[in-house]
Amino acid sequence: MNLSRLFRTVSYLKPIQIVFQVLNRIRKPRYKCVELADCSVGNRLHTEPISKEPSLVNEEFTFLNITQHFEGWNDISNGNLFTYNQNYFDYINSKGVSSEVACAWIDKFINEIETVTWGMDPYPIALRSINWMKFFSQHPESVNQVRLNSLWSQICHLQKKLEYHLLGNHLLEDSFALFIGGCYFHDENLLRKGYKVLSQQLKEQILNDGAHFEQSPMYHCILLDRLLDCYNFSVSNTIGVVDQSRMNDCLRNYASKMLGHLAAIVYSNGDIPLLNDSANRISPTSNQLFDYAERLGIKWEKLDLKESGYRHWVKENLEAIIDVGNISASYQPGHTHADTFNYELRKDNKPFIVDTGISTYEKNGRRQYERSTIAHNTVSINEADTSEVWGGFRVGGRATVNVYEESDEYISASHNGFPGVKCNREFINDINGFIVRETLDKHVGAKSYIHLAPGVQVIEVSSSKVLTSSGVIEIQNSAKVDVIDELASKEYNQLIPIKKVVISFTEKMQYIVK
Repeated sequence: MNLSRLFRTVSYLKPIQIVFQVLNRIRKPRYKCVELADCSVGNRLHTEPISKEPSLVNEEFTFLNITQHFEGWNDISNGNLFTYNQNYFDYINSKGVSSEVACAWIDKFINEIETVTWGMDPYPIALRSINWMKFFSQHPESVNQVRLNSLWSQICHLQKKLEYHLLGNHLLEDSFALFIGGCYFHDENLLRKGYKVLSQQLKEQILNDGAHFEQSPMYHCILLDRLLDCYNFSVSNTIGVVDQSRMNDCLRNYASKMLGHLAAIVYSNGDIPLLNDSANRISPTSNQLFDYAERLGIKWEKLDLKESGYRHWVKENLEAIIDVGNISASYQPGHTHADTFNYELRKDNKPFIVDTGISTYEKNGRRQYERSTIAHNTVSINEADTSEVWGGFRVGGRATVNVYEESDEYISASHNGFPGVKCNREFINDINGFIVRETLDKHVGAKSYIHLAPGVQVIEVSSSKVLTSSGVIEIQNSAKVDVIDELASKEYNQLIPIKKVVISFTEKMQYIVK
């Protein structure tokens, strides 16, 4: 074990995380089915939630581009994330799945719950509970006492296992489930407890520019969808709580901020950038989220990007999304990468320079590579990482970014991610193209990486130019330019061949994308 790396990782944790890491190893609350007395439950919603992608046909599940016949709730032959997806129950709220089929799977889970292990972790309990409540609210004829007993019991079990050891999006999802549970079961105590945690975490996790602090556009969309669900349930179920209208105002205001950020970060066609842990076909699309918010009567305005570290530039036929931020969720950086000063670029509304994306959450070599610096459009010295990513979801030491100058068409910033060397990068939105200028404060060799989008062909390569089928990259002060084969991912378990430009230089270098 690398003890110094472990110390650097743990040093960023909050004390409450360490306390609950210990407590969770000592106490193991057992699931207990509670016989729920007759109660009033929410049997309607203000508007229909976003339908999930179809993932169930007969007894075959398709998640993460893998299709497999159901082999049990604990089968991990396709990886942990596939198993979790089976236990989330998103599929009962997708088009094409009848209420009879959905109920059959709900009953199967209830009958086998004593044997379930993976699905009784807090995170899948939270997501499953929300999905069951959304389903029952839209199909009140499917509600019976056995199903309500199990749903209530799972929410009660979740209350004993709130993820204070992780915090971040996990605790936020837990609080979503408690709050929606309070609305659905018309339970004032549960509603208040859920709102207390939820409001605290929204204040902590939503930055002033509306971004979720884990800096993943995909998770931003996932959490925004759930926040809209909370508002949907709350305005549809008046519990008799004096301050429920204040709760609704809070939810609406945070939803508006997150929508404003989403409007600012998406490309012109509505796509999210695949920065940090982001992939397509996992979260709702931006258009689905905007439509859902409109149906709920929530208004928003595009916000200026700032605290998230992201910037969005559009000029002529070029559209760039740039990252000049620090790791803002310092105590929960599991979905961030060692990608300081990374960017994506589109030309003529088509991807030209891309992030290599993510294809897996398994703790393997591919996961380590996809989080590494050399997998991004930035600079590395001796192929080292700007931040110490390890263990699938861990970060030890990390780069600190300083932005010196910024305007609508210029950014100058530096970071200290490589010991003893300060790296400065300038982004310039010039009339002639998109300029990237590198400066190191020591006379050392480095490499700047550019990942071309799938389908972009390299026609000509020299030390001063890379001519492609989609555009040209003109280079100054390079020592050498190589083009190598690489793999990128737009979705989980999907690897696509691309070309990777590697520019070797010493101290200074500049390139312009046209």
